[in-house]
This record gives sequence, structure tokens and C-alpha cells, in this order.
Amino acid sequence: MNLSTGLGVVPLDLDDATQVAAADAFVAGRADATPFHRPAWLKAIARGTGNRGDMLAAVASSGQIAGLLPLTHMRSRLFGQALVSSGFAVDGGILADDPAVIAALASAAEGLARDRGVGSVELRGGPLPGQGWTVHEGSHLGFVRPIAADDEAELLAIPRKHRAELRKALANLALRVEVGRDARLVRAHYDVYAQSVRNLGTPVFPAQLFCEVLSAFGEDADILLVLDGDRPVSAVLTLYHQGRVMPFWGGGVADARRLRSNELMYYRLMGHGRTRGMKLFDFGRSKTGSGQAAWKKSFGFDPEPLTYHSWSASGERRDINPSSAQYQRRVDLWKKLPLPVANLLGPLISRGLG
Repeated sequence: MNLSTGLGVVPLDLDDATQVAAADAFVAGRADATPFHRPAWLKAIARGTGNRGDMLAAVASSGQIAGLLPLTHMRSRLFGQALVSSGFAVDGGILADDPAVIAALASAAEGLARDRGVGSVELRGGPLPGQGWTVHEGSHLGFVRPIAADDEAELLAIPRKHRAELRKALANLALRVEVGRDARLVRAHYDVYAQSVRNLGTPVFPAQLFCEVLSAFGEDADILLVLDGDRPVSAVLTLYHQGRVMPFWGGGVADARRLRSNELMYYRLMGHGRTRGMKLFDFGRSKTGSGQAAWKKSFGFDPEPLTYHSWSASGERRDINPSSAQYQRRVDLWKKLPLPVANLLGPLISRGLG
């Protein structure tokens, strides 16, 4: 797509090392970039779920990248199709400042959707793409705050009531923490996470997805596991990006609430991030008004409204809102499934949710 400004929008070849390196360099040079803008994320999602990844790049006449838009082509018989930036992520969207570049990337995304017969494009963050796009505000909240100077300061940064719960976990000598990337931790994380999301009424993602993300991000991702004796009770897969600790896929078994092991998990993760030189703890997004959002606020995080954007040729979007009546009926049914059945069926459904 040629532009009067001398820019062109082209799809990058995610198997070309030179093009991937150029995209990574552009992402690394921007403070508003996220790990979900990296080619590594698109490739891991494609390998782990089968959903195709596309990276649109606005390229100047000099050959330099002026903007990026990562897209995952989500396909589901239950939920329909969409191009999503970024798929299976909590952020994404157009990575650019120049209005002409933003408009060009948005137009290219619309064209790609039309060419593939995809009904809509969903952008989870980034600037307003332009006319014809709908702004969605107020449905989700983000939670970020600085990591304290040491463990004691971190403890004091947590509001008194929640701090008291954490102190109970710290006093429980049966609880211990392990951090790493080996196969044993990967299996333990998946077992805990599968139980956690089933209990919440959500289909679990394919186990291969977690393996692919860990592989693609290398030392920029790891797993923190909390054990009660030898029994895994809480676990989280975390990404590290430009000074941010980003716990992403985490949860606990039914006994985690009694043990306060989730409180211990995130507290220890803050300390682990500090040793890695991280400055911010990014608790990710939660639905406005949800129990999860209230829990994060009680941990000392102030909520910030998030803004998303969508485009649709027909004016309709996928129904993947857990608060909708239709979706809630599915949630209630899923909670009743035996865990082996949920783990068998979940990946077949969740790979199309994203």
C-alpha cells in the first residue's frame, strides 16, 4: 500500500530473521511497547494455538520501520472470527505516533479483514485508529505501581487488611517458593492453572501455548511456583519487559484461599522482579467491578481505565464478554464439569477465544 507521504504498509515475514530483528528493535525503542507487540508473541501464539499471526509494518522510503501492528487471526465456531491485537493478550494495538502512519496501519488492517472474510478487527490498546472505529472504555481496568526498594517496604505498601493476610502466609513455614523454567515447573504450573480457571468457569488454554511462550521469550519469561510442602498450590507464568514484571497466567487451587498462597506468590514475585532490576509491577487487566479487580486494589494497586478499539464491516463484534448473559450461562455450565473433562475440552474451545 503506497502512501503520498512516502510510506508503505507491508506484512513482515515472521520467519525472516532480519525482518524480525528490525521489528524487535523498533519495539525495544518505544516506551509504550509491550511484549505483545513482539514477533515472539505472535509466533508463540501461532505455534501454541494454531491461530495465524501477522505483523503489519509501516515502512518509510528510507526502509526504516515507522509503525507496527501485530494481529492474530482468531477463528472459532462458537465465537466467530476476528483479527486481534494482540491475540491472547491484554494489550497491543497500533504502535506509532504519526497520524498518517496510524491511519495507514488501521486501513491496512481493515483491508486484511475484508480480504480474509473476517468480520471485525479488535485492538487492545494503542491510539485511536481513526474514523469508522468504535472506542470501548470502562470495561477493563489496568493495575500498575512501582516495585518498592526492599521486601519490608513492599510489605508496608500493601494496605493493612491485605497485609495481615499476607503475614499469615509468610508465617506458614510449610509454604515455599520455586522459580525457574524447567519441565517440572511447567507441568506444575499447568496443573494449578487448569484447576484455577475451571473453578472460575473458563476453558483452559492448550498446554503447548505456555511451552511456546516460555521458549519464544527465553529469559524474559519464567514460572514462580508456591508449594505447600510438596503440593503445588499457586503458580504464575510471568513476562519481563522493559523494566516491568508482568504476571500473566496465574492461579491457585481451591485450597489457595485458605493458605493465602496467591498473596505470597505475588509478593515473592515482586521481590524476584526487584532482583532482576525491574522497576514496575504490572498486575494486568481485570473486568471493571469484578472480584479480581477488587482483590488487586486491596493489594495496593490503583485501577486505571483501559481503552480498546474495534472495527467491523457489519457493525457487530464477537461476544466474548464474560458479563453477557449468554456467556455467563456457558461459565456456569463449565464450573460443573469434572476436571479431566474440562482439561480435555478446554483447549479445543479456548484456542478460538483469545
